[in-house]
Amino acid sequence: MTHPTYPHLLQPLDLGFTTLKNRVLMGSMHTGLEEIGDWERIATYYGDRAKGGAALIVTGGMSPNPEGGVFAGAAGLFTDKDIANHRIATDRVHENGGKIAMQILHAGRYAYNPNCVAPSPIKSPISPFPPKELDEAGIEKQIADFVTATMRAREAGYDGVEIMGSEGYFLNQFIVRHTNKRTDRWGGSYENRIRLAVEVVRRCREAVGPDFIIIYRLSMIDLVPDGSTFDEVIQLARAIEAAGATIINTGIGWHEARIPTIATSVPRRAFTWVTKKLMGHVSIPIITSNRINTPEVGENVLAEGCADMVSMARPFLADADFVAKAEAGLAAQIAPCIGCNQACLDHTFGGKTSTCLVNPRACYETELRYEPVAQSKTIAIVGAGPAGLATAIVAAERGHAVSIFDRAASIGGQLNMARKIPGKEEFDGLVDYYGSRIRALGIEMHLNTEADADMLAGFDEVVIATGVLPRDPGIPGQDGANVLNYIDVLRGGAKVGKRVAIIGAGGIGFDVAEYLTHEGESPAENLELWLREWGVTDPGEVRSGLAPEGPQPGAPAREVVLLQRKAQALGKGLGKTTGWIHRATLKMKGVEMVGGVNYEKIDADGLHVSTGEGRENPRLIPCDNVILCAGQVPDRSLADALIARGVTPHVIGGADVAAELDAKRAIDQGSRLAAGL
Repeated sequence: MTHPTYPHLLQPLDLGFTTLKNRVLMGSMHTGLEEIGDWERIATYYGDRAKGGAALIVTGGMSPNPEGGVFAGAAGLFTDKDIANHRIATDRVHENGGKIAMQILHAGRYAYNPNCVAPSPIKSPISPFPPKELDEAGIEKQIADFVTATMRAREAGYDGVEIMGSEGYFLNQFIVRHTNKRTDRWGGSYENRIRLAVEVVRRCREAVGPDFIIIYRLSMIDLVPDGSTFDEVIQLARAIEAAGATIINTGIGWHEARIPTIATSVPRRAFTWVTKKLMGHVSIPIITSNRINTPEVGENVLAEGCADMVSMARPFLADADFVAKAEAGLAAQIAPCIGCNQACLDHTFGGKTSTCLVNPRACYETELRYEPVAQSKTIAIVGAGPAGLATAIVAAERGHAVSIFDRAASIGGQLNMARKIPGKEEFDGLVDYYGSRIRALGIEMHLNTEADADMLAGFDEVVIATGVLPRDPGIPGQDGANVLNYIDVLRGGAKVGKRVAIIGAGGIGFDVAEYLTHEGESPAENLELWLREWGVTDPGEVRSGLAPEGPQPGAPAREVVLLQRKAQALGKGLGKTTGWIHRATLKMKGVEMVGGVNYEKIDADGLHVSTGEGRENPRLIPCDNVILCAGQVPDRSLADALIARGVTPHVIGGADVAAELDAKRAIDQGSRLAAGL
């Protein structure tokens, strides 16, 4: 029977020897769970997502051997004990009606490992160790290790494997001239350069027989110099099919590429047109990926013939029940992936266990439990920003009677400023989700209400989530008519002149700079604009998909100077995996970035600054407006009033600690508080 709303997304996919119950793949994510070794926790994480409807789950990358690990000690299937541990997870997935494949990921020159190996001894720009060039025997060992990993995966109860051949990892390094300078049978001609990938698939299929899923993740647009043409992509795909792959998955860009591919500023489904170019050239199913984060987007991608299946990775961190909610007609109540990377990829690259900004339970399911309460309490929450909303929803889900108070006319708090920034439109969906959950849970709302201590008397628990106030930087002349703060600009709609100086280069300063240099339609909402801005073109016309003319951003709406007191590169405190995007965006817009300044005064001419302890090099920055983004302080006035009356409230979010617009910490803190109330 066809689903009335999502007929393509929820249609089964017949693979011949087995059937997938729908067209949704939970894509591979390295969470760090396998390295922790708590297999009940791992089994719960994957099992919950099988229960939530993912047809096929792909694990985080498992190394086929020590030299191929993304870092020393990376997880793999090396011993009988490993096989027994993995079976705990695969059994749980099967008990919950899902299928699971193990990704085999050989990092090659990307490995943070002095023993790393590659086709040629060319160091990666994103890792510290020059790789050793493999000889013939070394290549044979790598192939054998892929085969062994595949056989062990089957023994561990996996339904298949995904062989990672994209994103600039080991097999991809052999495929392109960018990293393969060999002249033997593994280099030179394209046939020689794809030999390793094809041989790995052929030998793995030979080892496990016909009734085991083998996915090959194929780089369809490299976005690095000397990458593949699309004719070569087609040639490789056909060779991979002939070698025995069951499915081809889409890989987009190399990790070292200077083009964003999954961040929130990338338009939804930004690369499905690339996958569509391969449709009809092979007869096995093709999966598309990258920035597909709602059932509607997935359905449209499939309905338009872009692929046979869609891969969603981070959306399953945000909501384990993604598919089940879509099937039940509850799409508005799916916690949305906003593409922020703050708690997933930033954690991964920082050596921490991944989780999710909008769902702190992700990867912590056995620790952070939302159990039904034995006795319901009345809970007042003051502040409808991310901290207060997260607290309210978890508390109400557990059975408490929750009332929210906020002086604003709508929910969202500081999220309502974030959503104004070009490239952060996904925050619209997060605010909508919170509204949907509030309505579904029957949470009592008191908007346009300035809560006071009298109003809160009689509640069993009081939560103060009143957020932050702008910090006073104490600059002479800051009371002038030409001086605004970030709230005036982002929330108040203040008129801003053509020449601007921004004081403070944290996340808010960067956001304000992006907001003020932009005009017209956001590239995140217009794929053609975005592709032009970043210099991406059709790989069928230009090798690698890199436009010969390079990035072509739109003209900046204003002249902006971004300043900070710290004598270091601006933007160092931004996200590990997204900070470079913000810096590159402002550079493309001609923003001048100045660090190590003293703010002397503001007058009608503009901002006067100096440098060093001796206040040397005085400089006037002529401008029409100075925008203050100089930090925040907690808004604790109501909390202090309650404490003075002998009431001990729970103080969370910015009201507790003011640190930029830290939604990740606020949501985590609120969720954990509510779990224990």
